[in-house]
Amino acid sequence: MDTSAFVAGFDPFSISEEQYTVPAVKKEMSGRSMAWVRFKTAVENGKLKVRFPKKIFMDKAKASATLVGDSFFLSEADLQVLTLALQLKTQGYSPLIVTDDYSIQNVANQMGIEFASLATFGIRFRLHWIRYCPACHKRYPANHKSKRCEVCGTELKRKPSRKKILER
Repeated sequence: MDTSAFVAGFDPFSISEEQYTVPAVKKEMSGRSMAWVRFKTAVENGKLKVRFPKKIFMDKAKASATLVGDSFFLSEADLQVLTLALQLKTQGYSPLIVTDDYSIQNVANQMGIEFASLATFGIRFRLHWIRYCPACHKRYPANHKSKRCEVCGTELKRKPSRKKILER
């Protein structure tokens, strides 16, 4: 479960399957929101398990994010969710990430992990991103660390360099 699932109103008690999330999702939620109440209640009742993913899987998730160009746009919670899903997949589970975050969906698709959206339609294409300067048109890799163009100082934007239709 990603933070966006709880924000969109997902009720962990509405399904019978095992449900997991990561510690960083808890940190992303406000302590005074309904999302927080649903999260806390599900954890306290054992309906939702909070697991910290193993580092070896984190490195693989980061590599997949870098491959499609989304590594710069993922939060720590996003990376932990992707990592835990990959870890569960290698343990023989069939994880389904519940998220409305397009970057998570893009990387999940790259890793062969299913996802479901709640409040959006979800992605239709796997995108490979590049960053570019809208002023001088210099191109940068998607994981370029600076937010500004090295040539003219304009704030960088991103756009897809390739897209592939998803097969579901």
